[in-house]
Amino acid sequence: MNKTKLIIVDDQTLFAESLKTVLETRSENIKVLELAANGKEAVKMAEIHKPDLILMDIRMPEMNGVEAVGIIKKKFPEIKIIMLTTFDDDEYIYNALNNGADGYLLKNTQPEKLISSIEAAMNGLVLVSPTIIKHMAQDSAKHTIIHDKPEWFDELSKREKQVLKLISSGLTNQEIASELFIAEQTVKNHVSLIYNKLGTHDRLKVIRISKNHL
Repeated sequence: MNKTKLIIVDDQTLFAESLKTVLETRSENIKVLELAANGKEAVKMAEIHKPDLILMDIRMPEMNGVEAVGIIKKKFPEIKIIMLTTFDDDEYIYNALNNGADGYLLKNTQPEKLISSIEAAMNGLVLVSPTIIKHMAQDSAKHTIIHDKPEWFDELSKREKQVLKLISSGLTNQEIASELFIAEQTVKNHVSLIYNKLGTHDRLKVIRISKNHL
């Protein structure tokens, strides 16, 4: 199995070096190619190494992570980029995702979760930490406008509508399973069907879409 080649971008050298050690120690499938200290270096390293994935901080000197994501994604759309930061501000999240980021996780994410998120991103999924999803779901609720029910709404089963409502409230699959007294795998199956009917696998987009119709 080929290793996933990474670049870590963070102006805090100690954090970047520690993260490199953790990832390479806990996963046999990850290889960190380089450490970059800012967005400008990240763009240059992306051009040189063409990594599989980049872990990108946001607030950095010379060029921030949000700007770097936009530049890299335009040149190399196949490179996956996960924002890894301490900031859960809505503006940063929206801008990073709008620029093409494939995920947005907080730095307090457990190593095992980060590794599984890297694997998921490589499989085409958009990853956002549950804390951020809940925050954005609450913010979305403040600006909800009720529209006529779209065609996909009538295609949902009663259970799928229940699951969708809980997704729009920011609950994780595990929390939804507990709420509905069903297995987490059953929830995952419902979520997959919902994503297919809504035409997206982006959980944040699902939240924004569903808020207007639930």
